[in-house]
Amino acid sequence: MFESIRKHSKIVMFLLFLLIIPSFVLVGIDRSYFSSKSPVVSRVDGHDITQDEWDNAHRAETDRIRAQSPTVDAKLLDTPQARYATLERMVRDRVLQTAAQKMHLIASDAQLARTLQGIPAIANLRRPDGTLDAEAYRAIVGAQGLTPEGFEANVRRDISVNQVMSGVLGSAFSSNAQSQLALDALYQRREIQIARFNAADFATKVTPSDADLEAYYTSHAASFQQSEQANIEYVVLDTNAVQSSIVVNEEDLRTYYKQNLERLAGKEERRASHILINASKDAPAADREKAKARATELLEQVRKAPGTFAELAKKYSQDTGSAASGGDLDFFARGAMVKPFEDVAFSMKKGEISNVVESDFGYHIILLTDIKAPKQPSFEQLRPTLETELKQQQAQRKFAEVAEAFTNGVYEQADGLQSVADKLKLKVQTANGVTRTPAPGAQGPLANQRFLEALFSPDSLEHKRNTEAIETGPSALVAGRITSYTPARALPLQDVRARVKDLYVAEKSAEMARKEGEAKLAAWKSAPASATGLAPALTISRDQPQNLPRPVIDAALQSNVDALPSWTGVSLGAQGYAVVKVNRLMPRPAPDEAASRQQHQQYAQAAGSAEALAYYEVLKDRFKVQFKVPRPVAAPVLEN
Repeated sequence: MFESIRKHSKIVMFLLFLLIIPSFVLVGIDRSYFSSKSPVVSRVDGHDITQDEWDNAHRAETDRIRAQSPTVDAKLLDTPQARYATLERMVRDRVLQTAAQKMHLIASDAQLARTLQGIPAIANLRRPDGTLDAEAYRAIVGAQGLTPEGFEANVRRDISVNQVMSGVLGSAFSSNAQSQLALDALYQRREIQIARFNAADFATKVTPSDADLEAYYTSHAASFQQSEQANIEYVVLDTNAVQSSIVVNEEDLRTYYKQNLERLAGKEERRASHILINASKDAPAADREKAKARATELLEQVRKAPGTFAELAKKYSQDTGSAASGGDLDFFARGAMVKPFEDVAFSMKKGEISNVVESDFGYHIILLTDIKAPKQPSFEQLRPTLETELKQQQAQRKFAEVAEAFTNGVYEQADGLQSVADKLKLKVQTANGVTRTPAPGAQGPLANQRFLEALFSPDSLEHKRNTEAIETGPSALVAGRITSYTPARALPLQDVRARVKDLYVAEKSAEMARKEGEAKLAAWKSAPASATGLAPALTISRDQPQNLPRPVIDAALQSNVDALPSWTGVSLGAQGYAVVKVNRLMPRPAPDEAASRQQHQQYAQAAGSAEALAYYEVLKDRFKVQFKVPRPVAAPVLEN
């Protein structure tokens, strides 16, 4: 029955349309009818952060990083850890925004103005008369997809949010005595000797029986569970896939070459010198007329003796930046000068002197000294670049059309992906041992939680049908299906016997090493002279660990030294046990004045950061922050 419905889906959809529309007319439409409920991933002060919001924020963050660092490995930005870091930033922003609202923290106009002036790109837009180049300002914020009003609203919000933590950071302090005490303890040096009891040295003494292994297997059953797994196939549609199927028409390529030759060849540059008589646009009319008359007088002198232009510029030009060099402005392209100046300069011939040119800065006399025309590359030289650019543009335009075909195809041909892959010239990819959560190091679709949830949905598991098309990034869709499924199960002892034995031997070896070490520690404490097997003395500190394991360093520096020598023991887990003898304390070498000052500053910053972090935790508790998704497990780091 269902297969019949799938084959005649368009007819069924038409009939459903006829049946459903009258009910909408009679009872109306709930505004949430057409919107799917996105899962909640976090909650702050009773307000939800949804999966869709998380996905959108991570895409925006990824795009921002790629724009700033084009060479960054894109795979590093799509790991579960990177995605979770985006969620934590979203929660932090929500917490601080909520705090700012409840504390009624606002940004004044004066604060906004000071902050904007502190942004170099905006500060550079100031003209000599102190006014702001409004068009350039609008262009800068427009590049971020914002209006000036929207940009300033964002800055105001950031100022308000920053006030939440600035009170804590600004009031945090530490006295010299406090920092000195902490730094002395941090950098204190101790002379120690170590006796290691390595678990591996006891392995030959462990001879487990069958009963021992069975008992270990039974008591550690959770360690021998195989989680549910699936072998899958999937198809990815992105602009790269669309681009690979595009063949560029030769005529289109040549047309694109003609349309973009100026851009690809580079801009024409011109070199000019000028004499400027200052008169701001806000100056009284009489002052501007006086300045214009003075410029006209100088123009007459220049026209009588063009060779004196540089000399007159040095003597009379009021542009302090160029007067000393005879008015020379060096080479510039369009967009670098104010428009009246630019229009005249780019209409002149080399060696020509302009009439008096009026601008917002005053009155200019321009001498065009050189023209640098860009060398125009041939069509064949630019062919690879042209073809790539045109393919990218056509792929972006075509993606929406292909995405619709992809979405419909994976639904209508739900029993496999090959047909849609053949139709759209895509590759069917496979992966084995896929689980419900991204595996450490997973990349691409296999690191996307929404795709994995769709794969392990009841319909997908039971019928092995295609998932719907899942958006995994900007202009990127994926659909997949399970080809084989293995439910979670306990592995039988005979299948894991070797592993059980290895774990049993390792555990018992470590236990024997610990007992031996503890016995020696007790004996040596009672009779220090009987201690044997201690390694030669080492001087250690936190900044000079001498390649020793971190637990040994921590134990040595935390050992009570009221009476020396002191003894302590430390478990090294599966590696065994260590006995540490502290012989003497050694004061750290006194740092020079610059290093000392830097260390005190670093300590004060660390103290302030600690207080800020503690305050943030208080705010999280106050606003009842909840994370609805688990923190991903980081890939294990192996230590020596």
